[in-house]
Amino acid sequence: MRILLIGYGKMGKTIEQMALAKGHQIAGTIDHTNAETLENYSPANTDVAIEFTHPEAAFGNISYCLKQGIPVVSGSTGWLDRYSEAVQLCEENKGAFFYASNYSVGVNLFFHFNEYIANKMKAYQEYNVSIREIHHLQKVDKPSGTGITTAEGILASYPTLQGWAADDDSDKSKLNIISEREPDVVGTHIVTYASEVDKIELGHIAHSRAGFAEGALMAAEWLKDRQGVYGMKDMLNL
Repeated sequence: MRILLIGYGKMGKTIEQMALAKGHQIAGTIDHTNAETLENYSPANTDVAIEFTHPEAAFGNISYCLKQGIPVVSGSTGWLDRYSEAVQLCEENKGAFFYASNYSVGVNLFFHFNEYIANKMKAYQEYNVSIREIHHLQKVDKPSGTGITTAEGILASYPTLQGWAADDDSDKSKLNIISEREPDVVGTHIVTYASEVDKIELGHIAHSRAGFAEGALMAAEWLKDRQGVYGMKDMLNL
C-alpha cells in the first residue's frame, strides 16, 4: 500500500517506521519543514493518506484529499466545527474518510466502556461526574479531542447536563473537563464519579505513541477500497 503522510512530526515518523516494517511504501511526506505541499503533489501514486497536523490545517488537508479521490485517515483534533463539511465533501466526491480523535485500540475500548458505565450511572444522581485529561506540554488543543469524545459519550446518557465546560467546576449544569499539561506525558484520561461516600474511576494511560500509530495504520489498511465516512467503532465493530 502506498501511503501519503500529511504531517511529519512524531506521529508521522512513528507511522512511517511501522508502515515500512509491514512492507508498505511511503508515497510522500507533506510537512511545514519540507518544500513539498499538497497543491503540487500528484495523487496518482497514492492509495491512502494519513493526516496528523494542526487544527488550522486539518480541514484543508482533508478537503484536498477528498476532492482528489485520495482516501484519507485523519487524527487531527481541534477542527471538528467543520466536521459536517468534511462529511458532505466525502459524500459529494464519493470518497473515503476515516476520522478518530484517538486511534489507540485501548482508548476506543475505553470509549466503549465509558458509554456503558455512563448509561448505568445516570440512575445514581448522588455521583458527580467529571473528566481529567493530561498530555505533554506540546499539546495545542485544550481539552484534548479524546477528552471531548469521552465527554460526548457521557452526555448521551445525561440529558440534564448542558454540554461540557473546560476547567470550570463552578457550573454544575455542565460536565467539567480538567486539562493538565506536563512534561513527558503521552496521554492520560480519567472519568470520575464522586459522591460523599465513595468514588468510582475509569481510566486509560498511554505509555507510548506506538498504540496511536498502530491504530492509524490499521485504519488506513481497512479504509483502502472502501467508500463513505467511518470511525473506530466501524473498524473495531463496537
